[in-house]
Amino acid sequence: MPPANRPVVALIEDEPDLLAMSRAYLEREGFTVLSAPDARSGRTVLRGAPVDLVVLDLGLPDGNGLDLLRGVREDGGPPVIIVTGRGDEFDRVLGLELGADDYVVKPFSQRELAARIRAVLRRAAPRQDRPGDERPPVLRLGDLVVDTGARQVRTMGGPIAFTPREYALLEFLAATPGQTFSPGQLLGRLWDGADWQAPATVTEHVYRVRRKLLAAGVGAPRITTVRGFGYRLDVPADPDA
Repeated sequence: MPPANRPVVALIEDEPDLLAMSRAYLEREGFTVLSAPDARSGRTVLRGAPVDLVVLDLGLPDGNGLDLLRGVREDGGPPVIIVTGRGDEFDRVLGLELGADDYVVKPFSQRELAARIRAVLRRAAPRQDRPGDERPPVLRLGDLVVDTGARQVRTMGGPIAFTPREYALLEFLAATPGQTFSPGQLLGRLWDGADWQAPATVTEHVYRVRRKLLAAGVGAPRITTVRGFGYRLDVPADPDA
């Protein structure tokens, strides 16, 4: 059984040299690594032990890694960082659409991979593990209820499923309604100042949150684009005010 204080990472990668290099580096950095060279054995690993995060290469020899990603998301599994080739932009975007929490592009440095894993794990940590956060436990805004303790968003129609990073973005904007933030500010607050991320990362996540809210029938609040600067969450005026 892995030590309780070491996060468990499932590394699903078909390149033997990269798999061995990544495993050795991550273990030196304090992670417990469970590895698999293909989708079939990856599923076995994920069924066999609790995993805190998955690093998933989308180009697996026995099937599209996107199918494995779908399965992880449908089962409500752990956060996922996808790995793609430099020219695989379509798969990268589709992976984000399916709920991946981050991505790395080959070739990547092991230091970058470890930093991204830590950043995703911090964002996925329960709220009570983050000292100094004094925001209300439940935020009620128009058609939305954001339960920061349960990390859940609800409407009259029931809960809305968000990835950890989508949820973090919506919760942050819901805690500061009417305030506009630039993509750079949101990267600094929600992506831990990751300088390898482009502002388009924020744009993509805003798009995905908006689409899910629209699909759930949420008319208000809504994320407004402030041209030339960034984004804010607009809430309906209180008729009793």
